Amino acid sequence: MSERSWELVGAPNARDLGGLVGFDGRRVRPGVLIRTPALGRLTDEDLPVLAKLGPACVVDLRDHSEMVVAPPDRLSGEPRVVHLPVHDAEHPVFTYVSAVLLGHDLGAYAALAEQGTPGAMAAIYRWFVTGESARESFGAAVRLAAEAENLPLVYHCSAGKDRTGWLTVLLLSALGVAEDAIRADYLANNRLTESLRAVILEAMRRRQPGMDVEVVRPVLEVRPEYLDAAYEEVHRVHGSFGAYLRDGLGVTDDVLVALRAHLLE
Repeated sequence: MSERSWELVGAPNARDLGGLVGFDGRRVRPGVLIRTPALGRLTDEDLPVLAKLGPACVVDLRDHSEMVVAPPDRLSGEPRVVHLPVHDAEHPVFTYVSAVLLGHDLGAYAALAEQGTPGAMAAIYRWFVTGESARESFGAAVRLAAEAENLPLVYHCSAGKDRTGWLTVLLLSALGVAEDAIRADYLANNRLTESLRAVILEAMRRRQPGMDVEVVRPVLEVRPEYLDAAYEEVHRVHGSFGAYLRDGLGVTDDVLVALRAHLLE
């Protein structure tokens, strides 16, 4: 286990962003920003681990259609829970992923095969940048992280890799973390969820004999080209990441100052 990962059986890709180097060589404070998948699959043994963190706020990026097929988050204490859905009705891939992750609808293979191609995933990442509801929710989440009363902050979607991954990019970019370190954190999802992915694909093979379930692999992992699509859209629309934070997400200079004051050592 790396020093930044968390030993959560029900959330294998949960990790602390602490320790990454930001502006002026200052590191992200440990224990204040935790990225996770949905927390409904936490085990009884996981709860004391989460309790040690003592989250003050939990940001949930899921749409209602995902939440109704999933067990409620298992939380320690009484953190403030804020729902900031990032959902594109034209590309409802995350709703299918939620059902498959929980084993509720392994028959969603056909929908995933259509909605989860590499090209479709890249389109969703571009929508993260330009979609109105995406901009509203991501911007609100960044502003929440800038408020000391919301720390420690836990944030998640369903699988904890795409929307959670892009929000992590936003937060770390605002904190001045180098792009190569940001990219490494993003891609770490595949290593951390390798066993889970194998279980899901095997279950789908049994449910759909004779079908090539490998065609759904693109939606079960993260890929560099997905992240590249979002970065390219940022520069196409806004010219720079700083302009995107300011003009696209409403992250003002005051918010940036507060983020760095509260989240960097």
